[in-house]
Amino acid sequence: MFAWHLGGTENMQVTVESTGTLERRMRVELPAASIEKEVDSRLKSVGRTAKIKGFRPGKIPPKVVRHRYGKQIRREVLSDLMQKSYTDAVVQENLNPAGGPQIEPDNSAGGDIFAYVATFEVMPEVELKGLEKIKVDKPDVKIRDKDLDGMIDKLRRQKATWTEVGRGSAEGDRVTIDFTGRFKGKPIDGGQGKQVPVILGGGQMLPDFEKALYGIKAGDEKSFGVKFPKDYNAEELAGKKVDFSVTAHRVEEIVLPPLDDTLAGLFNVKEGGLSQLRQDVRENMQREADQKIKAELREQVLDRLLEANPIEIPKTLKNQEMHELQHQAMRHLGVDDHDKAPPIENFAKAAEKRVRLGLLVRQLITDQKLTLDEALVRDHVEEMCAGYEKAAEMVELYVNDPQVRQQVEPMVLEQMAIDWLMDNGTVKLKKITFTEYMDS
Repeated sequence: MFAWHLGGTENMQVTVESTGTLERRMRVELPAASIEKEVDSRLKSVGRTAKIKGFRPGKIPPKVVRHRYGKQIRREVLSDLMQKSYTDAVVQENLNPAGGPQIEPDNSAGGDIFAYVATFEVMPEVELKGLEKIKVDKPDVKIRDKDLDGMIDKLRRQKATWTEVGRGSAEGDRVTIDFTGRFKGKPIDGGQGKQVPVILGGGQMLPDFEKALYGIKAGDEKSFGVKFPKDYNAEELAGKKVDFSVTAHRVEEIVLPPLDDTLAGLFNVKEGGLSQLRQDVRENMQREADQKIKAELREQVLDRLLEANPIEIPKTLKNQEMHELQHQAMRHLGVDDHDKAPPIENFAKAAEKRVRLGLLVRQLITDQKLTLDEALVRDHVEEMCAGYEKAAEMVELYVNDPQVRQQVEPMVLEQMAIDWLMDNGTVKLKKITFTEYMDS
């Protein structure tokens, strides 16, 4: 209701004790007279402007003002005083709180003293060790012509058509079927399908089921047993044999587009034909490999950093991170009702790791005086925008967008820290082909 400027807290007395590795219990004493003085001052100020029925403004008796506003003013004074004195006290004691305090009045003090106890956690003191011993394996990925040919084949299959055949089905054919599964004579849940396309060799169905479809023709009806795996998600069927009956409607073979400039046109490559398509695909494969390598190296480096620097973290920060991860999961799942959110305990391990890493990386950035490199910011944004139409325009828009930069800059600083660790650690190259690496 009212805005005030609180006087100084130079007469406060502060004592601090450690109640845990990071927990602190701080007792603050203030002269009660200074509180009463502040209350009186505020009541006088209120009396000059307050409006109370039956009294002219500025002429309200002090007793009436105190009766009407005294309790409220005292609460405000105490709240303001505790807030300011707490801030002053942590500065005076050179403390670095990890979060807000729990404050409780201490009524054991005498009548001439107002005292309270603030309990809070402090940030840990981090001294990085073992940085020169960090070792990582870096994949040295080679894109062979065979890898490129395989990727082109996948692209051809994306644009493939199907033509019906009268022969028995074979590897790679698409068989469209109706099926019913029964266990001990009764239909099983989810064991029925109508007009279901199955590509033989695609691993879409259980192995025994798919194997039974080889050689089948349109119009054929067939019955066979399927052994379900022991780890099948429906426990009542795990390791059991289920009887299936199948009716085949169509058998189709794949028709791939020709391996020429026509294929390039199907992927909107307007100039350069098949040669340009192959070059574009190779560049995209390299980009995918580089992204995976970057993510893998990040994980290796940060795991080694954690192993070399076990530190205790404030519970406050861990709890905050757990809630943030829970809210991220809710957004990902499209859940608005907090009662239906994944249990908060599910995020404890991940939250602890993220907080530890955050503290360690932040300390490394401070110790090595790493400052943001604008060229790396642009590189990161360009990587984000790669593959989009009008990518250059998007880069310029994002580089100058404060909200985007707020998200990008911490990631760039973290990558600079990771690069520093790799430059000062040991990196062992491990040769591997593109297909082997991407499938691993």
